[in-house]
Amino acid sequence: MFFFMLSFFFSCILIFITIKWKILSKSKKPPLPPSPFSWPIVGNLPEVYINKPAFKWIDGVVKKLKTNIACIRLGRVHVMVVVSPELAREFLHKHDTVFVSRPITMATEYSSRGFLTMGVSPWGEQWKKMRRIVTHELLSPNRLRWLLNKRNEETDNLVYYIFKQCNNPDGSVINLRVPLQHYSVNVIRKMTFNRRFFGEGGENGGPGFEEEDHIHALHSVLSHMYAFWISDYVPWLRSLDIDGHEEIVRNSMGVFGRYHDPIIEERMKQWKDGKKQEPEDLLDIMISLKDESGNPLLSIDEIKAQCSEFLFGVDGPPAAAEWTMAEMINQPEILKKAIEEIDKVVGKDRLVQESDVPQLNYLKACAREAFRLHPHAPYNLPHVSLTDAEVGGYFIPKGSHILLSRIGLGQNPAVWEEPLKFKPGRHLGENGSSKVELTEPNLRFITFSTGKRGCIGSALGTLLTVMALARLIQGFTWSVPPNEEKIDLSASKELILAKPLHAHARPRCHEAMYPITP
Repeated sequence: MFFFMLSFFFSCILIFITIKWKILSKSKKPPLPPSPFSWPIVGNLPEVYINKPAFKWIDGVVKKLKTNIACIRLGRVHVMVVVSPELAREFLHKHDTVFVSRPITMATEYSSRGFLTMGVSPWGEQWKKMRRIVTHELLSPNRLRWLLNKRNEETDNLVYYIFKQCNNPDGSVINLRVPLQHYSVNVIRKMTFNRRFFGEGGENGGPGFEEEDHIHALHSVLSHMYAFWISDYVPWLRSLDIDGHEEIVRNSMGVFGRYHDPIIEERMKQWKDGKKQEPEDLLDIMISLKDESGNPLLSIDEIKAQCSEFLFGVDGPPAAAEWTMAEMINQPEILKKAIEEIDKVVGKDRLVQESDVPQLNYLKACAREAFRLHPHAPYNLPHVSLTDAEVGGYFIPKGSHILLSRIGLGQNPAVWEEPLKFKPGRHLGENGSSKVELTEPNLRFITFSTGKRGCIGSALGTLLTVMALARLIQGFTWSVPPNEEKIDLSASKELILAKPLHAHARPRCHEAMYPITP
């Protein structure tokens, strides 16, 4: 009897332990992704603050850990850095609704006038409202067709400016960064405000002081938007403005207000007074939108904020075009193929038009390769998890920031053969005839992202990139400047060319082909 009771007792204990173990195993969370050593409370904020630019330290950590996803703790925030297309698709395709929000940062708060816009606003009703308006009313295919003439004017102005710079029969050395950057911004100004300049402009159709001031403010805000500033992770430090970054962003947005607000306020007055009844640009569309009750759908602050945000998306196309031209000039055989394609598709009796873009397959492959190899930013715009989640067998806590590494994806040797070489042909398929698009839904690299928070302006970004390249290549013969052997392809800490692209240009077409007025 004693032996029987003892056996029964131990059997009960064993059953209890087994049941308890199964319950615990079911409730046990999967592990966080691999992480570097982090300090108590502050996490890896000291390393991010000391190592500039921060993305190089972060990408170095990912490589050191030999992982496809790493967890960097900044204060109480878990920042997940992803370099695998498979994991990237899990985040932005499979679990898109979970990772649909954006972080709140000092710079995005200023740039969006308190999160009134679409691009950087956290998940919520305001974001849904602005996304609906931008998608269906402002950047829809029909609206882009409506604004075609304004884009054409600026594309002509780009050619005019370069042509004027070639002020002798043998051509001249051109700083291509200036016209490419201003071309993209001028297109957005034209589409939004129906004007290319805020002032009188400069000589030969180039920018004036106001435009240079405006674009300097633009890049200043962009450089601070998601730049790992400590106060974005330890909010109580914001009032101290340790590095003076808040003052820089505030002053830069003041420049936007100085140039934008008078135009917007005057235009609203014209509509109110009945002096304007037909829309001519995106600003008119925003002012004229009505809700179900016939009241203005957008407030003046929402209009001002969205007008500014349109400009914050134009840094990618000029950077890609500059990198593409630099690589092509260094590899004349690639440039020759692009020229032959343009001559075959367009001919030599007219200038390239947007309607030609679908047929410029090789040129798009060149631009696509530049986006892959030379990203204009280290990461996509961050996503924030709305709930706890499990991705790739790892636990992703609520509130985590998700960063897809543009360099890690685009230069991943497991995905790309010879990843550090500029080879446009890799995008043309085995038979060399695959249809090429600049978007990359499989996230093997990033152009305009994807999912609910993907770039609504991807079609416009494609047009700006390809049209700039096509007109430059069609209109001019490009080569390395005299007394130089190669274009220096070193990248700056901002990932653009360390030195602005200076290239020798000579008019290639008959003089009658070039626009004659700015």
